[in-house]
Amino acid sequence: MSPPKPEPSLFAGVWNEPAEERPLTGGEFAELIAAYLAQNYGPRGLVVYREVHLGKSIIGKNRRVDILALHPETSRAVAIECKYQASAGTADEKIPYTLDDLAALHIPAFAVYAGEGFSRGVLHLLQASRLAAYCLPGPGLAPGPDTLELDHMMATTFGWWELVLKNKAPFDLARWLEARGPDSSE
Repeated sequence: MSPPKPEPSLFAGVWNEPAEERPLTGGEFAELIAAYLAQNYGPRGLVVYREVHLGKSIIGKNRRVDILALHPETSRAVAIECKYQASAGTADEKIPYTLDDLAALHIPAFAVYAGEGFSRGVLHLLQASRLAAYCLPGPGLAPGPDTLELDHMMATTFGWWELVLKNKAPFDLARWLEARGPDSSE
């Protein structure tokens, strides 16, 4: 009996690499998120850096963030830690520390996560945290349902509200008042 077939690498087709028969590594996931940010927000002036030293961690160690995304025009930045867990393992113990460490940064910061290996409790912690965003871009790196949480984080960090509003029209007070009729103003 042969072992179960592992999920193919998410990089298959993204950079025209052949499909590999192994799960995505943490470093590859961080590269995928950096590529997604560069492709979709680079035209807005966002510059994406990898492995940036940024102050001290909550336990006094030199901190290195997976991604620092900088918008030079506004001097706004966001630090991102990338967490991918393909199978059950030790990442569960690291997530609460990661969230606490991100909260201690002096700039906006959050964790981007994906993968099937998080325990139910840690997955709930990530889903409920204001400092975490699920994101798993597809091979074309296009925005979609699996990037929505990261896109919303980018919108709120950099003030790109059209990412959230999309095709929404502003509330029309005159139309609302007209619909209520003349007797409803009392």
